[in-house]
Amino acid sequence: MIETDQRRHDGKTGDPGRHRHGRHRHGRHRHGTWRDRRRSRLAHRRRWVGRHPLTTFIVVVAVALSPMWWSLGSTVANPANGSPVAAAADWFRSHGASSIVRWTENVWYSHHQPPKGGRPPPGAIPAPLTAAAPIASGVPHLPTPAPLTPLASPPIAGEGQWHPVGRLVHGVPAIYEAFLRPDPVHTSLVVGVAWMDTKLLRARLYSGSYIPGDGPWRYTAPVGQASSQSLVAAFNAGFRMQDAQGGYYSEGKTAYPLRQGAASFVVYADGSATVGAWGTDVSMTPQVVSVRQNLQLLVDHGAPVAGLQANDTQRWGFTLGNQIYVWRSGLGITANGALVYVGGPGLNITTLADLLVRAGAVRAMELDINTDWVNFSVYTPTSGAPASPANGSPLLASMAGGSGRYFTSWPRDFVTMSAAP
Repeated sequence: MIETDQRRHDGKTGDPGRHRHGRHRHGRHRHGTWRDRRRSRLAHRRRWVGRHPLTTFIVVVAVALSPMWWSLGSTVANPANGSPVAAAADWFRSHGASSIVRWTENVWYSHHQPPKGGRPPPGAIPAPLTAAAPIASGVPHLPTPAPLTPLASPPIAGEGQWHPVGRLVHGVPAIYEAFLRPDPVHTSLVVGVAWMDTKLLRARLYSGSYIPGDGPWRYTAPVGQASSQSLVAAFNAGFRMQDAQGGYYSEGKTAYPLRQGAASFVVYADGSATVGAWGTDVSMTPQVVSVRQNLQLLVDHGAPVAGLQANDTQRWGFTLGNQIYVWRSGLGITANGALVYVGGPGLNITTLADLLVRAGAVRAMELDINTDWVNFSVYTPTSGAPASPANGSPLLASMAGGSGRYFTSWPRDFVTMSAAP
């Protein structure tokens, strides 16, 4: 018994010179070396992968595509790219998935065509005015435009009638709005027309960080406090520059080369503005401060240009889902120098041109198209107060961005119309 106890103290299990965990005293663990442990972990991972092949594949693909997910996320988060759905569609289209995007859009839009027939919702076309607004005497201004001839029959009471809106300039209405249906078929839709008195208003092109880029710019969103003191209206400009088929010049800088023959919105040093073909109707002079080009003229010599086709979804801009009837906007100049803006849903390129002609345009250009970009807002602050989203109203209540769009860090270019001093 004594001998056995002695062996227990002297042996491997009882040697007082050894740790009870064996080789740990000499830098080794009873579970083996670090190499053994590493082999064990690798073997465990291989067994896990073998049992979960699909999950492993998804993880590997997600890691490999993480730069692409970051790119997609950045695109969707950028307000310059429109709604998340529109931004994602553009991203996939530019990354080799055009056919999938086109198929998806066509399926969706085939079930969301503009409604045919019917009547607009109540209040979409304001009732006609019972009396004309008084005009201050002695203030130079353009004569009030004649009512527009409706395209749909029979006309709704007030359709095509002008209504003074926005801040008065020297006591005189500087902007009038009219509302009418875009054609005889889509009779439940309403588009808006704005007429701007260029004797009372001064134009300015605001440049965006995204369109045209190439900043910094002195005049860029948001509209500042000083400018808001005289702001009367603001509206969208044209396409992205890669789609505009034209150039961009402002503040003494050519962001994109101006193209001969391109439809051009031109602003002069005194704030006057016009629309014309570059090199024919308008050209560079020392008085030119801004030129924004977009495609070719849509209206010339008081008539739609030759060759317009209602189903053209390429020459006049790619539409969502290759739809013919979409949100569109256009800007024209009348014979006496007024600017006219047309914007709304359910427009094809021929009806947009027709509306601009009915509004009196002798030359006109298409501006931006599709739901996210068409926006025209007027501001009616109390006397001496600045314009703000709180006292603004869009031409159509359904216009994206509302009256606050240009009071944010909006990354696209736009035009403001302010009271003349």
